[in-house]
Amino acid sequence: MEDLPEALVTEIVKKITRTSDLNSLSLVSKQLYAIEGNQRGAIRVGSGLCTATEALKLLCARFPNLSKVEIDYSGWIPVHGKQLDNKGLFVFSSHCSSLIDLTLSFCSYIDDSGLGCLASCKTLESLRVNFTPQVTSLGLFSVAAGCTSLCALHLIDCEKIDSVEWLEYLGRDGSLEELVVKNCEGINHHELLKFGAGWMKLQKFEFEGKIRISRIFPSDVYDPSYDAHSTAIYDFCCEGLKDLRLAHIKTWPDIGLRVVLGKCKALENLCLEYVNALNDNDMIALSRGCSNLKSISLWLNLQRYHNEATTSFTDITLYALALNCRKLQILDLKFVGCSPDWPSEIGFTQKGFLVLIQSCPIRVLVLHSANFFDDDGMKALSSSPNLETLELIRCEAVPDVGMRFIAHAPCLSNLTLRVCHEVTDVGVAELGHAHKLESLVIECCRGVSLQAMQGVAKSVHYSSEAASDALSKLF
Repeated sequence: MEDLPEALVTEIVKKITRTSDLNSLSLVSKQLYAIEGNQRGAIRVGSGLCTATEALKLLCARFPNLSKVEIDYSGWIPVHGKQLDNKGLFVFSSHCSSLIDLTLSFCSYIDDSGLGCLASCKTLESLRVNFTPQVTSLGLFSVAAGCTSLCALHLIDCEKIDSVEWLEYLGRDGSLEELVVKNCEGINHHELLKFGAGWMKLQKFEFEGKIRISRIFPSDVYDPSYDAHSTAIYDFCCEGLKDLRLAHIKTWPDIGLRVVLGKCKALENLCLEYVNALNDNDMIALSRGCSNLKSISLWLNLQRYHNEATTSFTDITLYALALNCRKLQILDLKFVGCSPDWPSEIGFTQKGFLVLIQSCPIRVLVLHSANFFDDDGMKALSSSPNLETLELIRCEAVPDVGMRFIAHAPCLSNLTLRVCHEVTDVGVAELGHAHKLESLVIECCRGVSLQAMQGVAKSVHYSSEAASDALSKLF
């Protein structure tokens, strides 16, 4: 190996991707040790990281071209030794001249002064801050002002970040293409509209509010009369946004982030999880401007309207999507808290659902607790020319006859059934007769045995118990 030209050895080392293999390779010779060190572009360190300043300098010298660094102290306890602190982060930031991507997870000893060290990292493009309890808005503002190349920012479980001066600063600069804010109680979803001109360049936006168990029950009122077109007071443009996820937020009586739905003309992927107070008007406005929509996920809980509890969308939403979003390929519908004995609690009907399925080239379909869906729905799906993956969870109205229908779907290759108690070994046998399935997953379907699955698909997975089944009844 030492007789080979260094350029050739370097190319060989580039082909090796597993960290364990690279570590072993570096022990073979001094030449490989040096080449591997120079080629290593990413490193992940945590509880075993020595926090002595000189040791950190040696680590940076060992890997001089690091562009991606992840520091993760999840599961850390004091007996593991000291965590990386502000001084250590300063060493990383000052010695990793090629640093582009940095993740800080569960770093309890880094505060604003440590985060402020990153302001000197002019090459930093992506920063993820996950549960760093000492960091406040002041430290984040230092990053916003100093890291002029920053284009992706993730904030997760950062409880002390509250004011949005950093957001307004980043908005004026307009450099962010990706912004993710999860479970940061001090950041209100209304305040995120202050991002202003920054929305123009943003391509991915995700906001998840503080998760509260009570929000899955019908304790909130939605306003079906809201006009999604009367939003002139929010004068901003987000026509470049392609990926949007909103979760666990309440929008009534204030509009807040719901106004974004009518402004995303380039949107391709939409995920709405327990966003209270939305109605058909929001989805009509979205569908009219989002002809490129390819994936939509709607997780709906019960909300109160007058004296009734119902989910917020009706068939009007399905008809709007069917009419305007003809590129839709992935559909995920989840209904929480809806009783099979009261199908009217779900605003969608099987008729409206099938209009959407028959109007769009759906490849992947996930239905969770869709009480309106039965064997007639399965019969309609069996003629769907594009359906490749079907996942049914707690769809209690789907019996064995539904399996006989879906077995004839022309392109179906992946089927998952979870907690579908009306399906038995008889239905599984119908699937086997078709000899089409690549994979079959069955979990907690009490009428299905492991023996019945043998030979039904090339890959099979069976479990008599669903993971965290009690919790899944709520969520």
